[in-house]
Amino acid sequence: MNQNIDWAIYIAQMEQILNVELDEARRAELLTQMTRIAGMAAPLMAFPLDDRLEVAGVYKA
Repeated sequence: MNQNIDWAIYIAQMEQILNVELDEARRAELLTQMTRIAGMAAPLMAFPLDDRLEVAGVYKA
């Protein structure tokens, strides 16, 4: 899974969808955090899993 996400575009789209206005400082900090989170998640997302692995069960109350 090789995804190169443009987080600035993603943030702008979410602003519109959620009808939230961010100032430049908040937008810049959010971009920093999203980039940081994506960097931490990349090794986990790249870890190969066996296709025959069972998925976790679904909790039903």
